[in-house]
Amino acid sequence: MELEGHKMIPENELPEIENTEDDFADEFDFVEAYDEAPVNDDLLLPENTAKSAIRCAFIGVGGGGGKLAKAFLDLGFNKTMLLNTTVKDQPDGVPPEHFLLLPGADGVGKDIKLGKKVLTENGARVEDACRQEIGEVDWIFVMAGGGGGTGSACAALHKPITRYLESINATGRIVYVVTKPTGQEMLNPTISNNYKSLVKDVQGYPHIIIDNEKQLQLLRGKIGMLNMYPAANTNFAKLFSQVLKLAAEKSPIQTFDSKDLERCLQTPGRIILGSTVVKDPYKQDLGATIYQGALKSSPCPAPNNNSKTGVLLLLLTEEIANDPDISKRLEAGFSYVGGRAETLFSGVYVKNRLPGLVAIAMFGGNK
Repeated sequence: MELEGHKMIPENELPEIENTEDDFADEFDFVEAYDEAPVNDDLLLPENTAKSAIRCAFIGVGGGGGKLAKAFLDLGFNKTMLLNTTVKDQPDGVPPEHFLLLPGADGVGKDIKLGKKVLTENGARVEDACRQEIGEVDWIFVMAGGGGGTGSACAALHKPITRYLESINATGRIVYVVTKPTGQEMLNPTISNNYKSLVKDVQGYPHIIIDNEKQLQLLRGKIGMLNMYPAANTNFAKLFSQVLKLAAEKSPIQTFDSKDLERCLQTPGRIILGSTVVKDPYKQDLGATIYQGALKSSPCPAPNNNSKTGVLLLLLTEEIANDPDISKRLEAGFSYVGGRAETLFSGVYVKNRLPGLVAIAMFGGNK
C-alpha cells in the first residue's frame, strides 16, 4: 500500500544500516532508563497459606494497625505489610520483608496533620511497595489504630493504594479496619479528635470499627492485662478469617460463596462482625438468640439501624443437621436475622467436635 504524498523506496535502493552491538546501549539507553521498572519477583511476599475465597492482602498502618495486621500474618496471610514512621512501634516477631519504614519523621507523636503529610509524601513509595511485594490481589484490608497520628492518617494512602489496585485490574477494593480507643483513652482530646477524624475519612468506604473498650470488657477475668490486646487482635483475626475460609468451602446444605462475600465487603458503610455458640438449639426463639448473642459478643459497636447486607453462617454437627425439629427452628432463625438486613446471604456447614450450634454473623452497609 502506498500512502498519498509518500513514495515507496525500492528494496535495492534502501540505505545500508550499520549494525553495531553498542548502538542500543549507547544511543538508546534512555529508553530503558525511562521505562517502567519491572516487578522484581525476588521481593514478592509468599502466597497466603490461609484459606480464603478472595485474593487479599493486609496493610497495617501505625503501631496499633501493625499489631492487628500481624495477627493475620500469624494465621498464614503472608501478603501482609506493616507501614510505620518509626521502628519503635514495630511488633516483635515480624520478618523485615513485611515491614516498610516511611521516612519523614521518627514517629509523629499523635500529630495527625504530620501523619497525613508523611503518608501523602510517601504515597508513591507505598504504591511501589504494594506492586513489588504484595503482587496481584483483589482486596486490600487497611488496618489502623484510631488514636495515634500515623494510623489515624491512613486514609491519606487511599489514592495510591487505589491506583495500585487499578493497575493490576483488581476486582475488589479497599476495606478499612480501625480500632476505637478505650473510654479512658477517649478522655484525651487529641486521641478523641484523631479517632473522630479517621472515622470521618473512612465513612464513605467499607469499614469495620473494632471497639477496644468492648473487647476489654469481653476479655476481663479471662486473660491477664499483659496479653489482653494481643488476644483481642488474635480473636478478631480468627473470626474474620473464618468468614474468608467458609466462603471458599462447599456445603451439602447451603453455600455462602465468594460472590456473596464480595457483595457484602463492597457495600459502603460500616461492617459488623460477631459470633455466638448456642448450647441449646431447641430454643423456641432461636433466631433472636443467634442475633442478640452475635451482637453481644461482637468486638464491633452494634448497628444503629437495619443493614444493607447481612450474612449468617451456621456450623452444625451431623447430629444437629439431621434433626428435623431443629431444621424448622433454623429456618425461622434465618427469617429473624434476615429481617434485620435488606439482603441476607447464608451458609450452613457440617463440622465435627463443635461446642454447640456455632453462628457467625456479619452486617454491612451500616451508617
